[in-house]
Amino acid sequence: MGPKAASGFYLGRKPAALLALLLAALLLALAVLGALYGRCLQEVEALRAAAAPPSPTAGPKEEDAGCCPPSPSPSPGSTRPPGAWDNSRLPRALLPLHYELRLWPRVSPGQPGPFAFSGQVNITVRCAQDTATVLLHSAELELWGAAVRGPLPEGPAGGGSIEVAELWLEERQEYAVLALRRSLRAGGRYVLQLSFRGPLSEDLDGLFLTRYTDQGQSSMLIASQLEPTYARTVYPCFDEPAMKATFNIIIVHHPSYVALSNMPAIDTSEMKDENGSLWTVTTFNTTLKMSTYLTAFVVCDFDYITRTERGNEIRIWGRKEAIKNGYAEYALNITGPLFSFLEDLFNVSYPLSKTDLVALPDFGAGAMENWGLITFQESSLMYIPSDQSGGKKAMICLIVSHELGHQWFGNLVTMSWWNDLWLNEGFASYFEYVGASYMEPRLPLGHLKHLKLHSFGWLLCYLVFQHRKQRTLNVSCQISEARTDCTRNNKIFYYHMLQPVLREDKEIAARSLSTREEKIKGTFSLVGLFDIFTYSKGASIVWMLSSFLTERLFNKALNSYLKAFSFSSVNQDDLWTHIQMVVDAQNEVQLPASVKNIMDSWTCQNGFPVLTLNLSTGIISQEQFYNKRTENNTTYNNTWIVPISWIRNGSAQPLVWLDKSSKMFPEMQISDSEHDWILLNMNMTGYYRVNYDPLHLKRLAELLEKDPKAIPVVNRLHLIDDAFTLAQAGYIEIESVFELTKYLAKEDEMFVWYTVLSNLIPDNLENILNKYELYPFLKKYLLKRMLPIYHYYASIIRQNVDALADDYSDQIYLEKLINTACWLGLQDCLNLSSELYTKWMENPDNEIPFTIKRTICCYGVAMGSDKEWDFAWKMYNHNNSKEIDKDIMLFAMSCTRESWLLYRYLQYSLNSSLLSSNNTAIVISNVASTEIGQRIAWEFVTENWLLLNERHGNGILQRLLRIMENFVNTDLQIQELQLFYNTTLDEDLRTATTETLQFAKFANKERRKLIARFTDWLRKNIDD
Repeated sequence: MGPKAASGFYLGRKPAALLALLLAALLLALAVLGALYGRCLQEVEALRAAAAPPSPTAGPKEEDAGCCPPSPSPSPGSTRPPGAWDNSRLPRALLPLHYELRLWPRVSPGQPGPFAFSGQVNITVRCAQDTATVLLHSAELELWGAAVRGPLPEGPAGGGSIEVAELWLEERQEYAVLALRRSLRAGGRYVLQLSFRGPLSEDLDGLFLTRYTDQGQSSMLIASQLEPTYARTVYPCFDEPAMKATFNIIIVHHPSYVALSNMPAIDTSEMKDENGSLWTVTTFNTTLKMSTYLTAFVVCDFDYITRTERGNEIRIWGRKEAIKNGYAEYALNITGPLFSFLEDLFNVSYPLSKTDLVALPDFGAGAMENWGLITFQESSLMYIPSDQSGGKKAMICLIVSHELGHQWFGNLVTMSWWNDLWLNEGFASYFEYVGASYMEPRLPLGHLKHLKLHSFGWLLCYLVFQHRKQRTLNVSCQISEARTDCTRNNKIFYYHMLQPVLREDKEIAARSLSTREEKIKGTFSLVGLFDIFTYSKGASIVWMLSSFLTERLFNKALNSYLKAFSFSSVNQDDLWTHIQMVVDAQNEVQLPASVKNIMDSWTCQNGFPVLTLNLSTGIISQEQFYNKRTENNTTYNNTWIVPISWIRNGSAQPLVWLDKSSKMFPEMQISDSEHDWILLNMNMTGYYRVNYDPLHLKRLAELLEKDPKAIPVVNRLHLIDDAFTLAQAGYIEIESVFELTKYLAKEDEMFVWYTVLSNLIPDNLENILNKYELYPFLKKYLLKRMLPIYHYYASIIRQNVDALADDYSDQIYLEKLINTACWLGLQDCLNLSSELYTKWMENPDNEIPFTIKRTICCYGVAMGSDKEWDFAWKMYNHNNSKEIDKDIMLFAMSCTRESWLLYRYLQYSLNSSLLSSNNTAIVISNVASTEIGQRIAWEFVTENWLLLNERHGNGILQRLLRIMENFVNTDLQIQELQLFYNTTLDEDLRTATTETLQFAKFANKERRKLIARFTDWLRKNIDD
């Protein structure tokens, strides 16, 4: 044995080995704890970084998101080799299941801009096929911290991780691309993690900030508009409608604001940022499975009123002042009953427990159907009880009904791709009026022509049905005019939904309702789909479908369709399949072909047919409607499978089908008896026009003269409008149409009068027609027929205008009648205008009835002097004047017959202290549209062009050209206009202007020919 050490202590081999083992275990434990702590710290830092405001100089931090080494900052993909990122559609290798989304808009009251938001998203996906490349949408976002976890076990425990080799952006297709070190395996579940930040602009799409005034104070709010493809500008996502998922959403916001999202808030807490400032964290319940474009966020300082309907908590949010003044009461009163009505109609329950309707002071989309958080332009939701216009209440009812219809058609069941957008918007537009008519059967639902209603500048296109005593849709109106409810709604549907799209669908550029998927590429082409065809044609085709199926089968098929595809996505063939299943299970309705073949002929072809009926042979032929006067060499081969409802001698006949280009119907051969007559397209349920042979058209004209009521009002309306349209397009002679107007002295339906006058005297031609020899003949002919209905309504206006309150449609169409009577120089009408206008001048409480206010103010100013004009100016500038009243006064001031007043008015438009610069073009256009103002406006523009161009660009010239072209008749006039345009416009615009003027000259030449024929006909028939 050796000697002892001078100091220390001695251990044998076994104790030393044991101690070494313990030290190694301790070091290992410390290493594990350190790693876990580092991982947690990194995750916390990533969350903080996601919420942090962007630095004006620093780029995104390249921090680890929690699972993998830091990923590099994204790089552009312009030099990349070809790959999946070149396609406009996402690959289906990964399918999203769930999003954990945290948003932090860094906005505080009174804070100056610029503004930004940040956040983090964790997306759970299922891998459908092996892939080492992850594609998801991202636009206008800075991204960092990309990581992938998985595959996830089926239990709650975590999974492994897959290193992200590179994160790069394919800006053309708006993709973020994650290149992975190894592949994701089919069947596995993974979590994609990304931190992001983006600008919070005031562009009214994506996540945006808007400013407003409430109770005299300036305020700000944050809201979202994600349809069609703006979700990708708010958070990285799989931004296609079919790629549905559930969402857990957290919004971090200033404590003075409230945060709203699709689902109810389930928790609020507080946190401090890096500066010690306090923020509120609002956590929302998990959403239902839905598309990314339906996610929604609002951060605001609003008040609300609430009511619960069948377990659905309904809240109407708005500016505190608006809520306090009761402007939200009407919306609250109708929303619950509309929900219940639609639930009963579809026999499918609304699946959410709360629905917020938010009135945004500034909102570009008009309204948006986000599930559980429906957003509206404030004027589309708030109703001022003192508003005289019944049309405003109707508009709100329609828009609310439209958005609620989307909760089933669009939210619950969504089109797979945007080429079938009509499955959303067409059905919502159809049920918009079903619901509104149930809720407000007496409202003037026909007052609203294309509002876009809906997204991107439309608000909506609109039809109407009556649905008062039943909770199911009844579209099988009978012939008897005693059924006034159905009659009223058919004519309003026709004029404000069906007729406008029929006029557009004849153009060469018209598109089919449904298109091939590959034709829809990019956000720009998607936005273009929100048009009159998607809304109005879609609704019209649904109207026709419901009519030939019958109410019972239609509703049964929709119930099957909605239940089968709840929380899923569809194409139009899925709808046809479920309708076919219902048709096959019964014997009541027999179709000539499959539902798909019938309906594809209407949705997959552009245009529509005109049916020509030869009553001596009973042959009906079809061809695509087009303007034969301008498309002489055009050949169309489209044919449709056409349902033909018809009546004979006032009695409804069984439905027949035209399933080829021409077909004989022996039952439609008529005798020589004047009492034997036929009308096609009963109740105007078909999406087509009808061309009768000249002899039968004359027989119908004679029938109208003897007994107008023999033909139901909706068919009188249809007959006259089809005839005018066919004559304008070169199908029939115009004289045949004029014959249909002889009976009008016996016509007591304002709606029919409105149709006749709108065709005979279009608003934009009033100040042209009175310059022709036609005018005195037209005046004598029309006034002779108008006097009975004019005196009836003039008497009501003078004695008790409130008596019209129960007939809203008469209110709406009354203005055209009164305006035409005054235009024709009827002295009583001019006196009426002066009387009402003078009473208003004497006492502003003597308000002019809103429905005729535009005409009365115009002729009140026209029949007066500068005194009447100055009063109009005073009322325009009145503090309490509503925007619509200001528009009326802007128009009325252009009606003066004093040239010096018009010139002064134009000078006012240059003075921003007198008139907003936004109104300059309106004033010039209004003046240019008048009989004496056309030349004055033109001289004013040419004299002041340098100033106008500096302030407004050449838009004013383009607007003025559209007015002036109506007056172009000679080459000399074209040269005068062209000379000025050549010195002011760019070369490409000069070329387009020359073509426009030449076409205008041709059109005006054709119009003069038509006017000459009309004049000749009037000479021969003026005393009939």
